[in-house]
Amino acid sequence: MLHELSIRNFAIIDDLQLTFGPGLNILTGETGAGKSIIIDALSLLLGDRATAEWVRAGADVAEIEATFHLAQPNGSATASATEQANEVIAEVQRLLEAQGLDEPDSPQWLVLSREVRLNGRNICRVNGRVVSLQILSEIAGHLIDVHGQGEHLNLLRPRTHVHLLDRYAGLLPLRREVASRVAALRKVRAELDRLRQDARTIAQRMDLLQFQVEEIFAADLQPGEDEELEGERRRLANAEALLSLAQAATAILSEGEGEMPGAIDLVSEAVGRLERLARIDPDMNAAAEDAQALLEQLAELARHLQDYAEGLEFNPERLQEVEERLELIHNLKRKYGDTLEQILAFGQKARDELEELSNWEVRTSELEEAEERLLHEIGQLAAELSAQRQAAGEQLARQVEAELADLQMARARFAVAVNQTPREDGAYLPDGRRVAFDATGVDQVEFLISANPGEPLKPMARVASGGETARLMLALKSVLSQADATPTLIFDEIDQGIGGRIGAVVGQKLWRLTGQDRAAQGDGPGVTHQVLCITHLPQLAAFGDRHFTVNKQVQQVDGVERTSTVVRCLEGEARIDELAQMLGAATATGRRSVEEMMAEVASVKAGARHGGVLSSVPKG
Repeated sequence: MLHELSIRNFAIIDDLQLTFGPGLNILTGETGAGKSIIIDALSLLLGDRATAEWVRAGADVAEIEATFHLAQPNGSATASATEQANEVIAEVQRLLEAQGLDEPDSPQWLVLSREVRLNGRNICRVNGRVVSLQILSEIAGHLIDVHGQGEHLNLLRPRTHVHLLDRYAGLLPLRREVASRVAALRKVRAELDRLRQDARTIAQRMDLLQFQVEEIFAADLQPGEDEELEGERRRLANAEALLSLAQAATAILSEGEGEMPGAIDLVSEAVGRLERLARIDPDMNAAAEDAQALLEQLAELARHLQDYAEGLEFNPERLQEVEERLELIHNLKRKYGDTLEQILAFGQKARDELEELSNWEVRTSELEEAEERLLHEIGQLAAELSAQRQAAGEQLARQVEAELADLQMARARFAVAVNQTPREDGAYLPDGRRVAFDATGVDQVEFLISANPGEPLKPMARVASGGETARLMLALKSVLSQADATPTLIFDEIDQGIGGRIGAVVGQKLWRLTGQDRAAQGDGPGVTHQVLCITHLPQLAAFGDRHFTVNKQVQQVDGVERTSTVVRCLEGEARIDELAQMLGAATATGRRSVEEMMAEVASVKAGARHGGVLSSVPKG
């Protein structure tokens, strides 16, 4: 769960430290105080776009740091829910270990941070180590799920419905199997399209490939040959000068010039004298040995030069052959690669393609068989996926309708439409039909609703009013979140468009997501969550296990008025005062109403913990 959040120099937030607890954490306060800015800060950890505009005026960098406690689920969760929660923690640990970001000394703690600088640069860190934004957001995405006001729009987009249904029903593994077959089919079809070009194009390509293969492999290139030829050409082209220089050097070493004896003779005489000197003074033995070694080196050098000179030849014909060979290699490099290895690799690739095109009819037949096989496999798996979606859709509809009844839409009907579209080149279903498909399967999933009795089921975007959409979204989120193992769920002002009495029901539902109503029973369904919620409704806020108030304060800083966000954790009388102000009745009577509301909430929570039905709704 999210344990601590630190925000510095972000928008109107100067320096803020928040410690959240398990259960339902409520944030309230006046409009514009910075409640949603706190959620915006967390969203940056999830990969939202960051700009210099987020940096507080007068500062150079904004910093967001979140500390998470990777706790194992408690005994209130079912085996299935425990398994889901364990999978989330295991996946986070796997990501950390893969990137070398784990902390063996304290594996239960994780720190994510992001800096936004005025120059536009962003720095992301995990456990203090710099990472890419992709890694940061991937890890954070397993730990936090933000449900903002924009969720209303997402629910009105039918393309998102299949993802919501599959997540609810736990169908993602089966869907991944379908997606892998679809990816394989797309690869097969791409190759088929390439092979099914007209015969003239294939013939032209084969002629070009045949020429390239013959030109490259007829040259019989040998690795390192070009460098050896370059050296041989230099020797052949300069044979006369090389011979003259080698002979002159040999003569100086062995014969000398004019009356001057050769260097070897001079050194030999010096060696003799040093040997006599060493016999008199043994300390000179080393010098005599060095001189003898020098004499042997000069003699070896003279022999090497003699052999070199004898190996030189004036061979214009060989020089012509070398130059022609180098010209051939140069032309091949100009066409096919900068090195002999690259030329040979190009030739092998051309040879492979030529062989493939030479057997294109056989290959085409093989690919057509693979296409048919994959279309049947996709259809079989997708049909299984579709059947499970149908069953899950009916179950989801019943649960959503039950939630809507709690939200004063008892006569509303909800349904999940799962349809297929016929297509001649589509996947083969077991019943013989061919239907369109994509990586999600063969279904078009859409949520339908009838808000009023007698009205037919229609797409949500065409039926639901603003308030009905908000309640429908809450019903769906309440149901879907029970199947979502993300530890921390954040709801940003999702009470828009609903009244106080329904707000109390929403508060109950959010509190139930924390699993506290199952804590004493140990056999309740679903996953337990830490929930953070921003709200303007006191009836909802009353259900909070921890209540924060967010306010603005204006201070004089260097003679200039600066606005900052201040957050306080409310308890006792301070919380009653806040709820009374939210009711718009900051009077003794208002306080009594709040006290009655709090007592009723406590009674509802106690009844739920002991297996009671959440039927009592605080009036507020």
